[in-house]
Amino acid sequence: MIHSSSPLPPLDALRAFEAAARLGSFSAAANDLHLTHGAISRQVAKLEHWLGERLFDRQARGVALTPQGQRLHQRTSEAFALIADSSDRWIERKGAAIVRLTSIPSVSSLWLMPRLRAFEEGEPSLRIEFVVEHRNIDLEAEGIDLAIRCGRGSLPGRISIRLFEEHCFPIASPALAGSFGPGTPERLLKYPLVHDSDASGWRAWFAAQGMDYRPRPQDRRFEDYNLVLDAAAHGLGIALARPPLAGDALRTGRVVAVDPRTALNPVSYWLDRPQSRLRPSAAELARRITREAGLSGPAVQAFLSA
Repeated sequence: MIHSSSPLPPLDALRAFEAAARLGSFSAAANDLHLTHGAISRQVAKLEHWLGERLFDRQARGVALTPQGQRLHQRTSEAFALIADSSDRWIERKGAAIVRLTSIPSVSSLWLMPRLRAFEEGEPSLRIEFVVEHRNIDLEAEGIDLAIRCGRGSLPGRISIRLFEEHCFPIASPALAGSFGPGTPERLLKYPLVHDSDASGWRAWFAAQGMDYRPRPQDRRFEDYNLVLDAAAHGLGIALARPPLAGDALRTGRVVAVDPRTALNPVSYWLDRPQSRLRPSAAELARRITREAGLSGPAVQAFLSA
């Protein structure tokens, strides 16, 4: 394909070409773009000259794409669709009250959702757009304002503040809990232990009791803490309560504590933001989230203004 040294074809010509290819007519493309038939024809001719290829076969009624034109139309359609999708994202973000917040499913449903109304109401009112994601994505590239995650420390490329830690304790369904009473930590090992994607919480709890724990074949692993709570509530084993995620399940009696001893989970909850300046609505949501987590003072101000 022969073209000039310019790295990009003329974009106005590409726009005219895409409309004519999509609608099958220069006249229809002219109406769609509010141009004249002659303007569309000139733009297509300019693009054909730049590419060194004929893109249309002129017919008595309308036009038909050549094989080269079909290939280019596929590419331009994909490119314009991508631009439209990105434009929608940024147009939406012009609304000062919209904040894009990402987190894992368990945090989204067990901690954020019960507080969503409170976070959105107030002055100014906010609207939170959830992006549920397990991966630690590039916040800047994905257009994310804030992220809440579980982890062991700050991540490169983000500004982070620790929201809260977890002091975990064993829980089970009321029926299963009724089958054994107080006693030594070893008694829990008679039952399957339930954990999420890693067993660090159980290792920490048994270590605090002077024991070494390694997952066993009878223990159950689920990728998300929502499922861990469900498994415990249905009597499939003993799980760890992870306050505050397990708060509603404990209050409603779906699960009950089976041992009063607690241990600090090595995983904490973090509020992250991109390194670029926070938009006012994102900064306001960050204030509300940190206040709900019991944080205040210089650390919060440093997070907001970094």
